[in-house]
Amino acid sequence: MKVIGFVLNVLWLILCGIWMAIGYAIAGIVCCVLIVTIPFGIASFRLAGYVLWPFGRTTVVRDDAGAPSCVGNVIWLVFAGWWLALGHIATAIALALTIIGIPFAWANLKMIPISLMPLGREVVPTDERFGGR
Repeated sequence: MKVIGFVLNVLWLILCGIWMAIGYAIAGIVCCVLIVTIPFGIASFRLAGYVLWPFGRTTVVRDDAGAPSCVGNVIWLVFAGWWLALGHIATAIALALTIIGIPFAWANLKMIPISLMPLGREVVPTDERFGGR
């Protein structure tokens, strides 16, 4: 099963992962320029790693995420989230034009909610999502 995940990740990296990760990294750099938005930059860098190599990992809502994460997500949505979501949509449309790209287009569409509201989430291996089963 890990071999399939590796092959999917390599194909993802070639077809769209590198470009989307660059977008997240640029958003992270812009957020780190201002001291106040460093937490947004950290979240963006964390998601850049996830978008670069997503298969075998998922995101889960943190138990300790509260009102500050909610407020931060609204700010993120206004300034950076919708740009990244548009990137996912554009990439999904381009990938859907080919047969091999259709599953990757679907995976891109599933990442839109994460790109819109990244705070209060963490990236974990897929095994940990269900308690190690």
